Amino acid sequence: MLVYALLALVTYMFVPLEQLVPPTQTVPASALSIPRWQLGLVSAGMILVVYGLLGFAGYWFACKLELPTIYRERAGWRAWFLWPMLLGFGLGIILVIVDHLCAIASSSKGFPHPAFPLSVISSATAGIGEEILFRAFVMGLWAFLVNLLLRRRKCMRAALWIGNIIAALAFSAGHLPGAMILLGVTSPAEIPVLMLVEGLILNSLVGLVAGERYMRDGLVAAMGVHFWTDIVWHVVWPLLGLGA
Repeated sequence: MLVYALLALVTYMFVPLEQLVPPTQTVPASALSIPRWQLGLVSAGMILVVYGLLGFAGYWFACKLELPTIYRERAGWRAWFLWPMLLGFGLGIILVIVDHLCAIASSSKGFPHPAFPLSVISSATAGIGEEILFRAFVMGLWAFLVNLLLRRRKCMRAALWIGNIIAALAFSAGHLPGAMILLGVTSPAEIPVLMLVEGLILNSLVGLVAGERYMRDGLVAAMGVHFWTDIVWHVVWPLLGLGA
C-alpha cells in the first residue's frame, strides 16, 4: 500500500503532466497552478484511504475463505517471485502476439501504450492497485457470498473459482476507460470491434491467471503476474519499436 502511494507521489512529481491526461486533452490551468508535490500528496493520501479500506476488506475475506492472504508462508521465493515472473512473461508474450495478429487483420497499429517511463510506473501501480481491488476485494467478496450459499455442500473450491471468473470479467471491463483514454475516444462503442474483443478476452485471461496465483500463493504472487505481464506488454514491446 505504501509503495503504491509512493509511486503516485513520484508520478506527479517527476512525470510530465501532459502524459497524465488523455491525448486529446490539455492539462487544466488550475492543475498547473498547484505545486506538483501537493498533487502527489493528495493522490497518495487518497490511495492510502481508499485502497487501505479495500485491502482490509480483502484481507478479511481471505481469512474467512482460508486463502494465503498476502503471501503463503514458507512457500519460498519461487512461489512469490519466480513463477509469477515466468507466468507474467508468458502472458505478456501472448498479448504481444495476439495484438500483432489483430493489428495485421484490421490494418491498424494495435493497442496504444503509455509513454516511457510512465509505462514502468503504470505497470507497478496497476500491479498493486488493481490486484487489491479485483483479486483481494472483488474476488474475495463474490467467493465469500457464493460460499455462504453453498456452504452446506462444502463447495469452497467452486466458490473461489466463481469469484475468480467474476473478478476477471470485472478486471477486463475495468480496462475499457483506460483504452478509451489512450485511443482518444469517449465511448466503448467507438473502440474498433476487433480491438474491443481482443482486450476483453486477453485481460480476462490475465485476470484468471492472477486469480489462480492468488488462491495458491497469495496477493504478492497475483501482483507479480500482473506486473511482469504489463512490463512485457506496455514497456518492452513499445521500447522495441513494435508497439503502437
